[in-house]
Amino acid sequence: MIPAAQKTSEGSHPGRVPLIGRHMKKSIVLLTLALAATTLVAANAAMKGKIKLVSQSPLSGGQSKQGEGIKNGVTIAMEEFGKTVTSQGFEFSYEAYDDQAKPDVGAANANKIINDADVLGVVGHLNSGVAIPSSEVYAKVGLVMVSPANTNPLVTDRKSTAKVTNRVCGRDDVQGPAAADYAIKTLKAKNYYVLNDKTAYGSGIASFFAKTVTAAGGKIMFETGIDAAERDFSSVLNRAVVDKPDVIFYGGIYDQGGPMIKQIRQKGITAAIIGGDGLDGSDLQALAGGENMKNVFFATTSGPISVLPAAKKFGAKYKAKFGKDSEGYATYAYDAGRVVIQAIAKAIRDGGGKMPTREAVAAAARGVTFNGITGKIAFNDRGDQPIAKYFIISAEPDYANNKVVKSVTVAAPTPETK
Repeated sequence: MIPAAQKTSEGSHPGRVPLIGRHMKKSIVLLTLALAATTLVAANAAMKGKIKLVSQSPLSGGQSKQGEGIKNGVTIAMEEFGKTVTSQGFEFSYEAYDDQAKPDVGAANANKIINDADVLGVVGHLNSGVAIPSSEVYAKVGLVMVSPANTNPLVTDRKSTAKVTNRVCGRDDVQGPAAADYAIKTLKAKNYYVLNDKTAYGSGIASFFAKTVTAAGGKIMFETGIDAAERDFSSVLNRAVVDKPDVIFYGGIYDQGGPMIKQIRQKGITAAIIGGDGLDGSDLQALAGGENMKNVFFATTSGPISVLPAAKKFGAKYKAKFGKDSEGYATYAYDAGRVVIQAIAKAIRDGGGKMPTREAVAAAARGVTFNGITGKIAFNDRGDQPIAKYFIISAEPDYANNKVVKSVTVAAPTPETK
């Protein structure tokens, strides 16, 4: 018999650990180990450092809808592929800058960006006129820029930025001629007005359009630039009422193109209206009026989701997350974001897990290749897609019903780097 003084409150033998005590101790040990592991991961990330991806696009003003699409596309890319960087022990974040579609604002932002040591890559811009000066700033420190939307040839054709500039879209020296080819061969147009908004993008694509028309024997009846802030086009359109051109080509963005189209139709001008990818946005119909979309077309390097089968899942996720349909260059921003993320992850691996340099990320980006939701992603030695797709879109009263009337796949031109 066990003396009463030697019994425990549990009725067990003296010195034996109660069952509940053993379970509690085990739980405490497991919890301690879990906390230690979590602390170790956090400490490891903090030890390795912080990495940041940024974008630049217009998030305010008349072109903000397209700019938001770029921001949102990169956001989804970060959610889906960011773990390739964080799994290697780094904190990884994303920040979107508003360049307001203005070259001076974009360049000022670029100077802030390069002074943030955490930033290892940029997705941007929407406007070529903003991308060109901004990329000169990025190039000073070897910071890579991957553009989802900039089509002016000079974005990739400059020696000063050759190592850091890339794009997942096509170029205006193909896009402009593609629009002209449609006007010549399909619309059978002979006489043309060629207008542009005086930006690097607008004047560039208008020039390529006009050269192609002239080479094919078409007549340029009138050609001029109009300040991008202008919203009264009477002086030009009154002349068009008399001249009766077959086609009015506009090189510029929908925030000006929409009001222009409305005024063209209000003056009774029935000419076909053709533009570039700057007209690709639902605000075109909102500003011009859906009833004025008859015989309105635009060329674009950005295929709608309806002709990009691999983008269907992205489109559904975009709508669920942001409460609206993807449009314009959102899909291309997703692929551009993936390029930068993949380049950062590769540069870390190639460096033995250490913080990579900006130059290492830029070099890795040039070698990135994968099947994206917009098509095959790869870069030639200038940072262009070796082969890109171009689409002719018929603008319908409702943006969601825009129709692809022609598509072509064209190899990138090989002009001399300037």
